[in-house]
Amino acid sequence: MKGIRGISQLSKRFYAATRKGQSLDQPLAGLKLSSGAAHSYQDVHVSKLPSGLVIASLENYSPASKIGVFVKAGCRYETPENQGVTHLVRLASNLTTKGASAFKICRGVEAVGGSLSVTSSRENMMYTVDCLRDDIDTVMEFLINVTTAPEFRPWEVSDLSPRVKLDKAQAKQSPQIGVIEGLHAAAYKNALCNSLYCPDHMVDYIQSEHLHQFVQNHFTSARMALVGIGVNHAMLKQVGEQFLNIRSGVGTTGAKAQYRGGEVRELNTNRLVHSAVVSQSAAAGSSEALAFSVLQHLLGAGPHIKRGLGVSNKLIQGVSKATADPFDASAFNVSYSDSGLFGVYTISQVAAAGDVIKAALAQVKAVADGGVTAADLTRAKAQFKSQFLMSLETSEGLLEAMGTQALASGSYLSPEEISKNIDNVSLTDVANAAKKFVTGKKTMASSGNLVNTPFVDEI
Repeated sequence: MKGIRGISQLSKRFYAATRKGQSLDQPLAGLKLSSGAAHSYQDVHVSKLPSGLVIASLENYSPASKIGVFVKAGCRYETPENQGVTHLVRLASNLTTKGASAFKICRGVEAVGGSLSVTSSRENMMYTVDCLRDDIDTVMEFLINVTTAPEFRPWEVSDLSPRVKLDKAQAKQSPQIGVIEGLHAAAYKNALCNSLYCPDHMVDYIQSEHLHQFVQNHFTSARMALVGIGVNHAMLKQVGEQFLNIRSGVGTTGAKAQYRGGEVRELNTNRLVHSAVVSQSAAAGSSEALAFSVLQHLLGAGPHIKRGLGVSNKLIQGVSKATADPFDASAFNVSYSDSGLFGVYTISQVAAAGDVIKAALAQVKAVADGGVTAADLTRAKAQFKSQFLMSLETSEGLLEAMGTQALASGSYLSPEEISKNIDNVSLTDVANAAKKFVTGKKTMASSGNLVNTPFVDEI
């Protein structure tokens, strides 16, 4: 990885003009834009290299920059032989690489006031660095090292076991995490059934060789996207061409998720019952997926006011008529590249669990039967659009949106285009989405004292 140190020359070349006392929060002096694109410098630019690597950037001239490497290497790509490997790959992100020791990575990033973090979903793994614009060359060197040249030394990997167990212990303290993990395990036969956390029987089984093999098979240029906010697109493209052109090909392609339906019940002594009932919905990026998202906000996607009750939501209105006990109910919606889950998530007292679940499901059936007004649809669309647009107000949300779209389709839809697509969702589309849930094969996951919680075949 000797060549990685050459990255220090990039920022000097592209940002030399800004070092002459000019503010970094405005376009460079002398920058001429076409009359038809007065604000084109604020657009997201996307390029695809011959290797398959996608480059996406937004130059907003901020003094702080945020750069991420997105990889199609989520837990859905695990096999029974290496189940849990992505959990360890995530935790191993700050370990020794071929170009820098773990100590050097930690000291180097902290010395410039930056940060390096790694998160993962069922489909993607995201490596992200934050820094001041003048320090891009420093943190980029470590980002490239971490994503392209990990060593996974056996003694360092074995030391990860306590951290894996701690992660699992913390996750078990959250009923929501347990229900959602159980929901995926019951809903799918393969791929999306894999947990974000390493199974207990695999904690001490996963070795350095498993990590090397997984990275070799999945960390290829065609499965990566390099995304940046507050960076020059030409600089980012040059970094991709020079340092992320690592392994050609599409790597190991994962199997298509197969939905099956089922049930998971976790018995414990908690005084609250958490329960989710879902069926298969639609893949991300489809018009049907937008209809399910509008339906989610129509039924209720959680309170929109701090400590609010969401009294305008259909689920809250319907369930409150069925019980006087405290409860919470919201629509559950998640979409993946080839599948999705939609349903209701309820939290209730032990005695009222059955009534709350059945009342929530009755509200979805009412929508399927046409019990939705134009005013309801308008409100749901407005809530959906506002939630989406507000998520882009933060650099974290914007970077994730850019990276996810770039990795999935090699392009980026502007907020205006997505908002227009949301506006095109009709009452019929929403009713059809509700009908698909009502008639679809159900999956159910519950946690708590389930003495009064119905089984999936009883709802």
